[in-house]
Amino acid sequence: METLNIINAIELRRPELRKSELKVANYILEQPEKVIHLRIVDLAEQAGVSEPTVVRFCRAVGCDGFQEFKLQLAQHVANTPSYEEFNLEEHDSAREYTIKVFDSAMNTLNKVRDSLDIRAIEAAVDALQKARRVEFYGFGASSPVATDAQHKFFRLQIPSAAYSDPHIQAMSAMSLSPGDVVVAISQSGRTQALIDAMALVKEAGATLIGLAPSNTPVSQACDIALPIDVAEDIEKYTPLPSRMAHMTVIDILAVGVSKVKGPGIGLHLQKIHRGLQSLRQLTDN
Repeated sequence: METLNIINAIELRRPELRKSELKVANYILEQPEKVIHLRIVDLAEQAGVSEPTVVRFCRAVGCDGFQEFKLQLAQHVANTPSYEEFNLEEHDSAREYTIKVFDSAMNTLNKVRDSLDIRAIEAAVDALQKARRVEFYGFGASSPVATDAQHKFFRLQIPSAAYSDPHIQAMSAMSLSPGDVVVAISQSGRTQALIDAMALVKEAGATLIGLAPSNTPVSQACDIALPIDVAEDIEKYTPLPSRMAHMTVIDILAVGVSKVKGPGIGLHLQKIHRGLQSLRQLTDN
């Protein structure tokens, strides 16, 4: 097992874990920095399980025992940069809030990366690369994410569209059929108009992929859920890290589809690049 993949290994094996082992997994994912300093008896007590359960969990994620697991986890924590949560202060200088915005973005992307279910990513890529048509639905701040996603996927020779109007979404959903895919994007996971459009998508028999917080109506209504859990401060202006996380996950899906489609896509993208050269201003030598 690669040392930097222990968190991903936990996420990958979550569906196979027993309920008691899942308690251990959840505790570790919530505070990995703390776990590396615990004894097995301490972790068992904190997670509310027995010591043998902790050992079974360690073996389930590919380690020989608790000590090897702690070593893998410690190496992961040591090699994962730590960034402070975004906290804008009235006296912050331009340099200070610039650093805070970058730190907030990197912190969010690290957390989302470590929480993604790789099996769900694989299932989403499989559905997208087989799709007859792909449509992206998003409202508000999720609308530009949907537009960006459509731009990426039509370049991969997949008929695609992005809609942020509820009436157009409804008409689109009713025009779909089995073999089509809709990617629903929501930062709250509770937008009623999006949920209504998703219901029409399901009636049409199309596949639903969702990028939304876990345990929300949008996430729960999807055939393939890609939970993105990001806390945001709506009391004052702050960056929207979930938007960046959504766009990064879209990039992951696009890369996955490109990989499956093979070398032909690379040739197609090169052709597009050459064709666009005439639209760009020439530089002086």
